[in-house]
Amino acid sequence: MITRAITNGVNPIKTALVKFTIGALALGSLTLGTLTLAAPININTADLPTIMENLVDVGPVKAGAIVEYREQNGPFKVAEDLLSVKGIGAKTLEKNRNNLLFLEVEEVAIPVENTK
Repeated sequence: MITRAITNGVNPIKTALVKFTIGALALGSLTLGTLTLAAPININTADLPTIMENLVDVGPVKAGAIVEYREQNGPFKVAEDLLSVKGIGAKTLEKNRNNLLFLEVEEVAIPVENTK
């Protein structure tokens, strides 16, 4: 069995272990383990489908609760803020901690030049 550590190449945000077994080389068989690497998402701007696709054990109900909580209470500052969302407990938070970014997006007014 060969084991390799894989990182996302930018920051040590997420590290996964890939294990695969090289089977009968004469027959050319190769068995690979399953690897899923999700890019971190900005939980303060992610829409419902993005949250569901990128967070572990978060389906439509929990994703909807995250979006609703954010809309009513403002942006999340730290991971622990998600514990205030109905349906998000410590286990779900820990499974997803490394996939979360907490960036605030400021609305900026862009002046339009008067062309008259």
